[in-house]
Amino acid sequence: MSAIQIERNPDEKRLQELGVRHWPIWTKEVSEFPWEYDTDEVCYVLEGEVVVTPEGGEPVHIRAGDLVRFPQGMRCTWKVLQPIRKHYHFP
Repeated sequence: MSAIQIERNPDEKRLQELGVRHWPIWTKEVSEFPWEYDTDEVCYVLEGEVVVTPEGGEPVHIRAGDLVRFPQGMRCTWKVLQPIRKHYHFP
């Protein structure tokens, strides 16, 4: 299984190529919860900050402006440090 991939502060052209602004939006308050990805997910964080720790892996710090790809099959814990708002897509 591949790792979490982060593209920090992609430019608007890259976001337009992906159609990010047309993806649905998901929000979550400060919290901590387990999660498992049953398919790949790509998201673009609009607001907030989170630490995602893959099972058996190192914590990954994600914040506003990050374009992130989570691999199918990954089990992890989400720790939302600041309320998060993100566009998401299942390619």
